[in-house]
Amino acid sequence: MASFAARIRPAVDAELLAADREDALGRPQVAFLHLERAHVLGQASTVQHVRVHVRMLHWGLRHRVWGEVAGQVLRIVGAATKTALGWVPTGNTGGSNVSPFRKMPIPPDLVQQLERARCQEPLGNSG
Repeated sequence: MASFAARIRPAVDAELLAADREDALGRPQVAFLHLERAHVLGQASTVQHVRVHVRMLHWGLRHRVWGEVAGQVLRIVGAATKTALGWVPTGNTGGSNVSPFRKMPIPPDLVQQLERARCQEPLGNSG
């Protein structure tokens, strides 16, 4: 049986690919929205959580958003050390514009993807 991290990875990958596409089209803010969605999906898995924060760090470096860079360095450490303990605020979008301790509502389409991953159903690239 695959782990949650393996089951949620296709959904996280889809958001990361969407972020890459938007960045390539010159829409960095829309790209960051996809990174935030990837964060919500992956934050219950240490591997996916850290992976998304690293991508957010790269986004900050690429676009020279130094506050985001500093915030992501701290969040990478937190994700690596706190996720396995369950110390993640549900729905938090992961950017430096929100407190790393703030719980936030999860968009309905992401709730569905998370529920499928938690219920052992394999996730496709759709959704």
